[in-house]
Amino acid sequence: MQKFLLKRWHGLHMIIAFILSIILVGVLSFYNWVFATLGLLSLVGLAFFIYKAEQAFRQDLQNYIETLSHRVKKAGDEVLTEMPIGILLYSEDKKIEWFNPYMVKITGKESLSGHPLLDVIPQIAELPPGKKQFEITFNQRVYEVLVRPEERLLYFTDITDFRELDLRYNEEKIVLAIVHLDNLDEVSQGMDDQSRSLMMANVTGAITEWASKYKIYIRRYASDKFLGILDEATLQQLLDSRFDILDVVREMTAKNKIPITLSIGIGAGDVDYPKLGEMAQSSLDIALGRGGDQAAVKQGDKMTFYGGKSNAVEKRTRVRARVISHALRDLILESDKVLVMGHKFPDMDAIGASIGVLKAVLANDKKGHIVLDKVNPSIDRLMAAVEEHEYLGDYFITPDQAIGMATSRTLVVLVDTHRPSMAIEPKLLQISNRVMVIDHHRRSEEFVEDPVLVYIEPYASSTCELVTELLQYQSEKLNMDSLEATALLSGMVVDTKSFAFRTGARTFEAASFLRRNGAEPAIVQRLLKEDLHQYIKRSEIVQNTEVLYDIFAVSVGKPDETYSQVLIAQAADTLLTMSGIQASFVVCRRPDNMIAISARSLGDINVQMIMEQMGGGGHLTNAATQVKEMSIDEAVKKLRGLIKKYHEEGSAK
Repeated sequence: MQKFLLKRWHGLHMIIAFILSIILVGVLSFYNWVFATLGLLSLVGLAFFIYKAEQAFRQDLQNYIETLSHRVKKAGDEVLTEMPIGILLYSEDKKIEWFNPYMVKITGKESLSGHPLLDVIPQIAELPPGKKQFEITFNQRVYEVLVRPEERLLYFTDITDFRELDLRYNEEKIVLAIVHLDNLDEVSQGMDDQSRSLMMANVTGAITEWASKYKIYIRRYASDKFLGILDEATLQQLLDSRFDILDVVREMTAKNKIPITLSIGIGAGDVDYPKLGEMAQSSLDIALGRGGDQAAVKQGDKMTFYGGKSNAVEKRTRVRARVISHALRDLILESDKVLVMGHKFPDMDAIGASIGVLKAVLANDKKGHIVLDKVNPSIDRLMAAVEEHEYLGDYFITPDQAIGMATSRTLVVLVDTHRPSMAIEPKLLQISNRVMVIDHHRRSEEFVEDPVLVYIEPYASSTCELVTELLQYQSEKLNMDSLEATALLSGMVVDTKSFAFRTGARTFEAASFLRRNGAEPAIVQRLLKEDLHQYIKRSEIVQNTEVLYDIFAVSVGKPDETYSQVLIAQAADTLLTMSGIQASFVVCRRPDNMIAISARSLGDINVQMIMEQMGGGGHLTNAATQVKEMSIDEAVKKLRGLIKKYHEEGSAK
């Protein structure tokens, strides 16, 4: 028995009380022995009573402790046998030595002793060693397993209901979608009211039927926009269907001169409703920036794209070009200077567009420069002509010079790309608070942060075409030098393959404007000439070609040789001219030791979607990527896998 319990009876207070009582009895005996005798007898009787009470307390306490021990032992036994947690003890050779009754319910086996642990629960073998807590799925139930390796003990807790609740919570999260009719104005131009109403009724009916099928609440809030509310479970169904509504509406209106296409922006994730709305609008902006006819889904930080099977429709009105041109003029006038740069390894389109923007700067009497790191074979003839020019060569500077003169009030114009990682000098985009983007490529997830002005038109043949239109609204007294106009025309000729691909009425109008302002087609041809050595190297690339699924051509350069970017692109263009080939891919090593892939198609296959999965981008018919930390063989293997996936999904029709 614990001493603190005994001290309850014969502690110091009791001893002191008895000593005082004896002293008092002794003192009393000097005055009256009768009363002293009675006091002594009373004291003896009290001591006897206390002794008996202590003995009774000891016995009661002993009985209580024995009863409590029995109850605790019984409760412990019942916990081991009846609690809803499986307990399993195994030996050093991983054979089951002991288990509680709940393990019988988990495994469905009456006898487990002596059986190998991995035979009874094979899922444990798939787990990494050393892990002390994990989840397994066994007999269609989910269990959390706690490991005590020192005791060779396993605890199994059934968390199926919790996981189902968690799954239900995730599936019921709100998702916002914005559905946009891309080219309603262009399609309805020239239609009478009855035809337009009938067409809109059919399209609206198809969208409503699609929403009803997937249980999406959808409401129209503008003539060309719908707001949809759905949950994560429905979103997964849409992802599995690859947004078939895009094909339905396009095919329904295919009889029109221009079919109607849809763009869908979706926002999903663990954020509040205003943020979901911003994500949905941002996704829609990206889908439209990529040419429309596709769905852009933003789930947290992840962005995925679906559709995009058709080329962007050329805008018939130049209203936006005029507005952007005037905004560009205001930005130029408000800035201390203007720096123009294109993408790394610039081509004719990037240099021509840069020269065009520089012309706009000079026309507004402001200081401007073009940032160029080094000349590559695709622009060497043009740059040689620039160096011989009376003033153009003075406006080209190196990236280091540009960083030295850039301020927060400097306007940085990025042309022929919208991806900071592709810019000649990404640091300029961080130094300046005023960045403008002019590009004709379909917008990717990577984008310049907070640009003051964006002019991205995927329908355009080239960035030079866009810049040429902007120049027409800069000044009525704009006078262009012959080389300036020729550089812009050269960019258009290269990107359209001499006006054979991606050309519209506005492409020829821009070319006509340049011709009137001194562009020389003969000089263009001279600038684009290639030497015999380059021709032979391109032929060697084309010679090593493999045809997949009868329509995909994949050509690989020699692993021990390097090829310029323009040569790789030219080889891809050459492959596309072969009979039966609908898409071409050329994989080569560049001089900077990166693996470059150029992709081309005739329009039925979206090579941009394939290149985006390898970190690149571009257009439906013209795309590319640069791969780091990968060999040519690894890049080709990954490319083949993506082509196979694309083909099996039925995207190539």
